[in-house]
Amino acid sequence: MRVLGIETSCDETGVAVFDEDNGLLAHAVYSQVELHSQYGGVVPELASRDHVQKLLPLINQTLVAASTTPGSIDGIAYTAGPGLIGALLVGASLARSLAFALGKPCVGVHHMEGHLLAPMLEEHTPSMPFVALLVSGGHTMLVEVSGLGCYRVLGQTLDDAAGEAFDKTATLLGLSYPGGPALADLARQGTPGRFKLPRPMIRKPGLDFSFSGLKTAVMLAEREETLDTQGRADLAAEFQAAVVDTLSAKCRRAMRQTGVKTLVVAGGVGANRSLRERLTVLATEEGWALFFPRPEFCTDNGAMIAYAGMLRLRAGERIPLIIEARARWGLEDLKPPGLGETVA
Repeated sequence: MRVLGIETSCDETGVAVFDEDNGLLAHAVYSQVELHSQYGGVVPELASRDHVQKLLPLINQTLVAASTTPGSIDGIAYTAGPGLIGALLVGASLARSLAFALGKPCVGVHHMEGHLLAPMLEEHTPSMPFVALLVSGGHTMLVEVSGLGCYRVLGQTLDDAAGEAFDKTATLLGLSYPGGPALADLARQGTPGRFKLPRPMIRKPGLDFSFSGLKTAVMLAEREETLDTQGRADLAAEFQAAVVDTLSAKCRRAMRQTGVKTLVVAGGVGANRSLRERLTVLATEEGWALFFPRPEFCTDNGAMIAYAGMLRLRAGERIPLIIEARARWGLEDLKPPGLGETVA
């Protein structure tokens, strides 16, 4: 089965063609960073309009790169949620219309399920069950994955996601948008320990996260003294260390509680070098198998949507002749193929 995947949940337009037998044939991502940088964050209306302009040309470009014609596509998958509703509707409308015109099946994919399955795009893939750390600008959660559509959320953020905390802290330190990568670059020039920031909820039982207080602690530290270039780098390094310490501690707790021996890390913050290094050391100490998607598949992309959609289409899942998009959509609301609504 050959599937066209479309991702438009936020500020990146992603398109890919995935073939069940031959793997990923082509993928392309258009980032709206330049568009939103002057505002210091994503402007939903501008994001939606840019998806309208960029999506169809990107589909044509990707089909050519995959040496694939529209008629040779066996199905279409698109991100149905969660995300910015206007942006989601762009991808949903085009995907459903194209599927109808071609007489092909179509399926809406949960954005976080795409991230969960992103490591399956690599040469070496994890086996289920596994525990996944999904860590991005909009989500931070630990999920036990026992099969396609079989997800149990073990813990999640009670306020800011880790990526959101990175971006807000970067703004406090005067860094440009997008803040997360800029802060990580600055942190490499600093040394943690000069400032003492909290490790949120590490000492509390459970697997939930909270990062809003950490962001506030950075703000207070920044106000207490005038920071020179090295001071800003040291504060960035301490902030990053606090986030990495927290995520690593919660991963260790989740793995021990579940008894699962495979950890998957996905989402935009999953590309963070410091986090990867820490979890690699921890996995060796604890005897886990550890899997990361390559950095280009940590951020939003069409490849993960095409792959997840292929699995569901192959199992016979279809959506009715409607345009479906959900700004909010719980991961545990998903069902394995065959247990949910299936309409030919």
